[in-house]
Amino acid sequence: MKKTYIYVNGELVEKGSKEHCDSFMVMPDISPYKSMIDGSMITSRSVHRDHLRQHGCIEVGNEKMETKLPPPIDTRREVMRQQLANMTHKQANQVLNEIRRKFT
Repeated sequence: MKKTYIYVNGELVEKGSKEHCDSFMVMPDISPYKSMIDGSMITSRSVHRDHLRQHGCIEVGNEKMETKLPPPIDTRREVMRQQLANMTHKQANQVLNEIRRKFT
């Protein structure tokens, strides 16, 4: 069985061992920065998230991947439209009258 090792405090420790699992990791807050959108100062992660949401922006790499399929095209209607567009007014009326006779 293959074992995986990681560095903890400068020492190699087997991944999943007691020495590795007993510690917590705390991510520090972000450093303040000037917004490229409106020039305001962003001082914390919560302000950063609110600022992006307020201006309709997203962080690249954090966006949700959604597959948006184009709406299905009703090819039958499109074919009929094209056929009618290529007919003269007289020809279209003849086709419509034929259809009316069949269904009455």
